[in-house]
Amino acid sequence: MAIEPLRVGCIGMGWWSDVLADAMQRSGRIRIVSCYSRSPDKRAAFAAKYDCHAVDSYEAMLADGRIEAIVNTTPNNAHLETTRAAARAGKHVFLDKPIANTLADARAITEACRAAGVVLAVGYQRRRENHFRHIRREIDAGGFGVLVNAEANISRDRLGKVDLSSWRYTNEGMPGGVMLQIGIHYADVLTYLLGPVKAVRGQLAQLVLPGDNPDVASLLFEHENGALSTLNASYASASEYYLMNVYGKNASAYYDLHGGLRLLRRGGERPEPVACAKNDTLVEELEEFAAAVRGEARPEMDGAAATASLAVIRAGIRSAQEGRRVEVAELLAKEG
Repeated sequence: MAIEPLRVGCIGMGWWSDVLADAMQRSGRIRIVSCYSRSPDKRAAFAAKYDCHAVDSYEAMLADGRIEAIVNTTPNNAHLETTRAAARAGKHVFLDKPIANTLADARAITEACRAAGVVLAVGYQRRRENHFRHIRREIDAGGFGVLVNAEANISRDRLGKVDLSSWRYTNEGMPGGVMLQIGIHYADVLTYLLGPVKAVRGQLAQLVLPGDNPDVASLLFEHENGALSTLNASYASASEYYLMNVYGKNASAYYDLHGGLRLLRRGGERPEPVACAKNDTLVEELEEFAAAVRGEARPEMDGAAATASLAVIRAGIRSAQEGRRVEVAELLAKEG
């Protein structure tokens, strides 16, 4: 028996809305029924591209009984208002990361969905990449022994590509700049691999790009298990680059964008390559959301997990501002 596709409405017609819509079409388990943006031109273009109905208001979308869920790619500071409205209308929500700009909003979003009994999933596709899943399985199997350290880098070249009218490049719309926008992905992967973060030291800089937001950031994490890790993020690099090295007492894993994944076990002479097929992480997280709506799964990144992820970045921002080590628990108590 064929499974009926999840019927969704898309709100927020930025570039990422198209990325997710393309993934929904690749999946076939999700059908876009309607779309809404405050810009008539944007919603008309999206409707034509994805063969859905452009509605004149978000209220009209929420009143449509055909729509089961909302795929929300609005600006961060609109996440609370739009998600709360969806929850009140009984619509499940797939929300792009970060869950919000503030911990108070993150908790309010999570509670609104809990109280309404709707599914909330937050998009963190990087942790799903097969090379990171392989490392996690090795850790769980005991192959790494005691985890001691990790280093990560997520860098892109945005020179000449910054639209200063976009909320993504303003301090108000994306506080913390590059760290909140893309660094949060690898902060999440470090947490996924090494465990929760206890405290953060951070440093932010603006070196190349125009505007008022950091384009370079470095964070030092103290994990609850005692391991230390570092994260560098940049929008001012010459090219796109990703790196994630994880060091344990009995094994080390080395991943980078160009070399793939390699594993070195204690006593080995050189790292051995590990073949990891490229997987469609966006389709996987969207299909998990659809399954959760049908009661067949639970979102890996729900409101609570996404709030914890945001707290790590917020701790890094506060550390950079105040020049001190900031414990995540302290931040949750003060800002939550």
